[in-house]
Amino acid sequence: MNVVLIDSGGANIGSVRYALERLGVEAPLTADADLIRGADRVILPGVGAAGAAMAMLRDRGLVEVIRGLQQPLLGICLGMQLLFEASEEGGVPCLGLLPGKVTRMRGGEGIRIPHMGWNALTPLAPHPLLDGIDAGAQAYFVHGYCVPVTTDTLATCTHGQTFAAVVGRGNRFGAQFHPERSAGTGARLLRNFLSERLA
Repeated sequence: MNVVLIDSGGANIGSVRYALERLGVEAPLTADADLIRGADRVILPGVGAAGAAMAMLRDRGLVEVIRGLQQPLLGICLGMQLLFEASEEGGVPCLGLLPGKVTRMRGGEGIRIPHMGWNALTPLAPHPLLDGIDAGAQAYFVHGYCVPVTTDTLATCTHGQTFAAVVGRGNRFGAQFHPERSAGTGARLLRNFLSERLA
């Protein structure tokens, strides 16, 4: 299995690599368009601001490369948000691979934003990416923006509001939580992403 991590400047890239290594997969970090196009699986990690991440992808000539990928692609945290059309965070246009707009999370009494910590997942329908991940499985989140629930939502989470925790359309997938920090739940999602069932 040839897996690559797109170098988008995210601070979680090292921990994603270690999580894959625990599954027996060596995934180079790269901004090389040919390596990305030639991979069996592509992961777009990200931590930080949407505007800065999109600017880095543009500067490296990777926006159209990512848009043209046919193999399974997984966006993690900010990487998932970048798959959508736009983000309220700075009003920045994103990759447009999935329909919808990333919105600022709503706070409230007892609801702290950013959303940080463990929370339960609610799968909406069976899907190979969620095999072995049951309702109530715990995942680790760190984010202040989220994607509203749409027809592409595979699993939700609730923190003051219900939002998309896992999304998928065709071969394009995203996890708002950090699988590399989510113990067994995260390892299972990554293992499912690497499965031939998603090819």
